Amino acid sequence: MCGRYVISLTPEIFRRFYGYAETPNFPARHNVAPTQPVPIVTAEHGARHFRLVRWGFWPTWAKDPADFPLIFNARVESLAEKPTFRGALRHRRCVFLADGFYEWRREGTGKTATKTPYLIRREDGAPMALAGLWETWSSADGSEVDTATIVTCGANGTLSAIHERMPAILSPESVGNWLDTVGNEPREVIELCRPCPDEWLTMVQVGDRVNNARNDDADLVAPVAAPARRPRAAEPRRSDDGGQGSLF
Repeated sequence: MCGRYVISLTPEIFRRFYGYAETPNFPARHNVAPTQPVPIVTAEHGARHFRLVRWGFWPTWAKDPADFPLIFNARVESLAEKPTFRGALRHRRCVFLADGFYEWRREGTGKTATKTPYLIRREDGAPMALAGLWETWSSADGSEVDTATIVTCGANGTLSAIHERMPAILSPESVGNWLDTVGNEPREVIELCRPCPDEWLTMVQVGDRVNNARNDDADLVAPVAAPARRPRAAEPRRSDDGGQGSLF
């Protein structure tokens, strides 16, 4: 699951890493939350492009999105089966611009439960290619909204200490195959969305100010504990909605 993430590298680093033609200028963001506008990379007619979308997927057939549950995460295991994602999986795959994400370790139950936030980043400090799907929703009056969701998979060894799932992090070499909807069939690219190697990632505990989406400053990513590959094991938190996503 991925409910908050970080975009703190410079726009030029992202542009060089992904090779899109546009030269956007955007501020660093340290607490990106669902429903907000977010940058993604798409591939159209053989070229990569930068695009701004709304984080929270609406399928084309949703008549009134207000009555449709917000989908900010999509389980890779059901992408090919569910009509909600089938068209986007074949025709509109994307990568979210990110260089880290947050996850919470839950201890206890009910009102006494505690949730400790952790920041996960790549060991090498490079952009973190989060696999995604995007869709353009059109209303009856002709207005359009571009929306997107992050693909999730089972947690690797590092993340399993705090949660049972994680975003699908693509290797730099597999980004092209994921984005290429003409040359690669869905059944082929789904195999790219698997738990990444443990050695790719670092994980540090951060302060609980990240719990409030209104907080968005560089202090959020400051560690409050020494970096750790694996905190003390606990029962992974299970998503109440089966991982497809809803607001907190």
